[in-house]
Amino acid sequence: MDNASGKFGEDLAAKHLSEKGYEIVERNYHSRYGEIDIIARDKNYLVFVEVKTRREDFVVSPLESVTVGKQKKLYKTALLYLQSHPTPLQPRFDVIGILVKKDSLTVKAVEHIENAFSGG
Repeated sequence: MDNASGKFGEDLAAKHLSEKGYEIVERNYHSRYGEIDIIARDKNYLVFVEVKTRREDFVVSPLESVTVGKQKKLYKTALLYLQSHPTPLQPRFDVIGILVKKDSLTVKAVEHIENAFSGG
């Protein structure tokens, strides 16, 4: 997907999280290891969210496209964030997959997987 559709997906994911009661803390947080699309919080968690937007005809689903390598970059970036932004909240990693129709940015599905990665 291109940058415009990626931003579209991130905007939609932020709206989805806000509607579920999350507070968006930061978007597009960069470190030398990579980027975290959305950092949000709720009552118990500081949530690091990876957003993947894919067309419905894409071979790999949005959620399957978050590789182990990408997960490691997210962990390292989150650790740097936590070092400079201490919090009593428990960190958690979520993935939001946005599936759009192949001919447009019409949303076909939004899937939010909480605590998407096991281990570290």
